[in-house]
Amino acid sequence: MTLIDTNVLLDLVTDDPVWAEWSIRQLEAASVKGPLSINDVVYAELSVRFERIEALDDVLDEAGITLAQMPRAALFLAGKAFQRYRAAGGGRNGVLPDFFIGAHAAVVGLPLLTRDVQRYRTYFPSLSLIAPET
Repeated sequence: MTLIDTNVLLDLVTDDPVWAEWSIRQLEAASVKGPLSINDVVYAELSVRFERIEALDDVLDEAGITLAQMPRAALFLAGKAFQRYRAAGGGRNGVLPDFFIGAHAAVVGLPLLTRDVQRYRTYFPSLSLIAPET
């Protein structure tokens, strides 16, 4: 199973001129290896692009993406990672969802398909990332 980050799915939904093709290729490659999944945080972030829940669910169904519940240990780890981030001088805006997503993948041992690697590499160094070459 591969956990998918919001940015990859937004590339598809918005037909991003820079990233859509890369994201499609990565999703196809990951689907060959096993199931594709998102968590509640990704679902919530992605929902802002849809007027109706049924439309979002249809997109996920068509892509073969399931919703995986975050384990309590991942929730705890996300809070601790965010605490370290803030102690290191990190800002408050828009980062907590990344800690939930990274902690979920780390605790369950799933690879994470993402374009945003820096924070994941810093706070979840053992996390297996599927990301653009840097």
